[in-house]
Amino acid sequence: MTTRPRTKLYALGALSALLLWTATAAHAAPPPTPAAAPPSTSPVTHCAPGGTLRGPHGQYADIALCVTNTGATMTVSAAATCRRGTTRIRPVCRTSGTWTAHRADGPTDGPTATGTLAGRAEYPGPGTYRLSATVHVRSDAQETDLRGTVHATVTLTEAKPEPTHRVDVTAGDGTPVTLRPDTTTTLTYTVARVSDHGDGSARLGLIGEEATGIRLTTTDPRCVNPLPGRHPSTTRSMYALDCALTDLQPGRPTTVTVRATLGAACSTVVSKLGYWTPRGQESTGGMLTGPTLTCDRA
Repeated sequence: MTTRPRTKLYALGALSALLLWTATAAHAAPPPTPAAAPPSTSPVTHCAPGGTLRGPHGQYADIALCVTNTGATMTVSAAATCRRGTTRIRPVCRTSGTWTAHRADGPTDGPTATGTLAGRAEYPGPGTYRLSATVHVRSDAQETDLRGTVHATVTLTEAKPEPTHRVDVTAGDGTPVTLRPDTTTTLTYTVARVSDHGDGSARLGLIGEEATGIRLTTTDPRCVNPLPGRHPSTTRSMYALDCALTDLQPGRPTTVTVRATLGAACSTVVSKLGYWTPRGQESTGGMLTGPTLTCDRA
């Protein structure tokens, strides 16, 4: 009678126990949580007929109002199909103007959003909106020159994305800010990245009203007053400031200290923050409207 060595039995038993433990642990361990997908930045366009503008010599233009949503911002544009009388001539037309949007189920005392045609505005979120646009339509051959107001109703369905950044501003002592003529006010802008999407780069822009003579200055090396002229001009736009920020992280905001010097005239100061949300080699990003500072003559 042959007896199998005990060492082999122990080895086989240990191996069986190890395989059983591994299989049990694999079934018991929860699956890894997938990383949240970045917010969509693919443009979505909604169009609706807006009306027809007519001229004194048989010119007319059919207008469509279109809303293109790209994440946190949107663009309202007017597309014109121009004709003249009963002919088949369709001159190429350009449109310009302004628009307002009222939420259909919202208050009627003020617009939900306003802007310039083809300009960028903050996206107010899904819903049905009544659009009104004051439009100027012109053709290259000067055959068409029409002005008027058109209206359309569009239903926007895209969800408003969660903010990725935040901009706040206080006076140097931490109190709310109101600008006043003939004074210099120290402003502290705090820029925070509040989302894991994107990276640490952003660009803060501050703009006052040029005609008032306001001056925006800072000793922060990340900021410059814009240089609008052609070389060798060294004249800078002192009513504006441009700050290139880096290393923004959730939980790690940055501050920029600015001095706003006003003369006898009042000026508001608006702020914008541009930022990237890299996705491979695609050119994606967004624009955030920050606080607008008002001016009080009292």
